[in-house]
Amino acid sequence: MIQQKRHDAIIALVKHQGYASIEQLTRDFGVTPQTIRRDLNALANEGLIRRVHGGAGLESSTVNTAYHTRKTLNVEAKRRIAEYLAAQIPNHASLFINIGTSNELVAEALQHHQGLEVITNNLNVAAILQHKEDFNVIVAGGQVRSRDGGIIGEAAIDFINQFKVDVGIIGISGIDEDGSLLEFDYQEVRVAQAIIQNSRQVFLIADHSKFHRNAVVRQGRITQIDALFTDREPPEAIRRLLDSHDVALHIAPMASEA
Repeated sequence: MIQQKRHDAIIALVKHQGYASIEQLTRDFGVTPQTIRRDLNALANEGLIRRVHGGAGLESSTVNTAYHTRKTLNVEAKRRIAEYLAAQIPNHASLFINIGTSNELVAEALQHHQGLEVITNNLNVAAILQHKEDFNVIVAGGQVRSRDGGIIGEAAIDFINQFKVDVGIIGISGIDEDGSLLEFDYQEVRVAQAIIQNSRQVFLIADHSKFHRNAVVRQGRITQIDALFTDREPPEAIRRLLDSHDVALHIAPMASEA
């Protein structure tokens, strides 16, 4: 079994059982304990599982990974996706950019554009774009989350509802196989829903780890978006949903393919 297929199978097993021991995984996959330990360490570094003594368990579905840790997870894949997404945005477009580390990389990738109007509830996005003199950057009012600079609450929702933009760019914490878009904070979800409702097109940015991740709050469904930007083929169930609802799938090329 090639490494990627083994990783996917390990994730599926841990998700099904809630925990899997190194002993069980060694027996099931016919590889050495050292190979399984390397697999588990790699998957834990991507945020796909939680490494525990003697094996692996699930990441929490109620508490998100710390912001500074998320900034380092899959960062090269996120950067490739962000640059690929930014290339689809025309100059002089109007945008919503939501909370999330991937969205902050999109903001970095947009700095070579001209004449954008950006409405954001992410202080980090505003800080990245503030020096662009030909951009009009508008920051939503509301409650600022100290852990990541996200702006949430009723004031933020009311503010976003005043606009109708060309493209809304949103991230997500997890994507369930039934197409549910999942988050950890219900207040963040309500702001994201307002962005979806007030965007002519909705672009979702999600690296491959989001296809195996659980979170407790449902933000919406993947069928509500217009395009998914990712770095790998999604699971078959997600691919069928995208195809049946005419959601465009964009897989960012590797650097050697670009």
